[in-house]
Amino acid sequence: MLDVTVIDDPAAAEASLDPIRARLLAALAQPGSASTLAATSGLSRQKANYHLKTLERHGLVELVEERRKGNCTERVLRATAASYVISPAALPQVAPDPSRSPDQLSARWLLSLAARLVQEVGQLIIGATAAKRKLATFAIDSEVRFASAADRAAFAAELTDAVSGLVAKYHDGSAESGRKHRLVVALHPSLKSPKTNHEES
Repeated sequence: MLDVTVIDDPAAAEASLDPIRARLLAALAQPGSASTLAATSGLSRQKANYHLKTLERHGLVELVEERRKGNCTERVLRATAASYVISPAALPQVAPDPSRSPDQLSARWLLSLAARLVQEVGQLIIGATAAKRKLATFAIDSEVRFASAADRAAFAAELTDAVSGLVAKYHDGSAESGRKHRLVVALHPSLKSPKTNHEES
C-alpha cells in the first residue's frame, strides 16, 4: 500500500468522492471483504460488494487474496493507498492556470501553484512507477513565527534574493543533457489549532 497517491481520472475521482465509498476506502487501510465491511458499515453484503467492485474497477482497491468458504469465494481487498489526493487533471476544463494572473502576494495564485504541483508531481509519480525508477524530488516543510508584518515582508524579500541567487548560480540553459526542474517556494499563515483547556483558562 502506498502512503499517498494522486487520482487524475475523472471517473475515479467521482467514485472516491461518494461518501459511502470514501468510508469503505478508509476502512480498507486494513484488508477486508464485502462481508466484514457490511458488518461494520451497516450496509448489506450485496451493497458493500457493489461499491467495492466500483472502487476496484477504478484502481482504488486491490485484491489481496481469495478465501474459499463452503461454496463461496470471499474476496479480500485493501485500499491501494493510505490517502488520496485528487489532481486538477481530473477536471481539465476548469483546472487552475498559474500563468493566467501571476501575483506573488495573491493567496489564490498560491493555490493555483499548489494545484499545478499536485498535478505535475502526480503525473511524474505515475511515469516513474511505470518505468520502475525513482523520482528525484526535494521538499522543505518548516514554520516560522514573525513578530510583525514588517518582519514577514523583510523575510520574504531576503528569501526572494536568496532563491534568485541560487537559481542564477546553478541554472545552465545551454546544458544539452540537463533537465529542467520546477521550484516553488510558498509562505502562508499556519492554520490555528483549537485551544486546549489549559490555554483557555
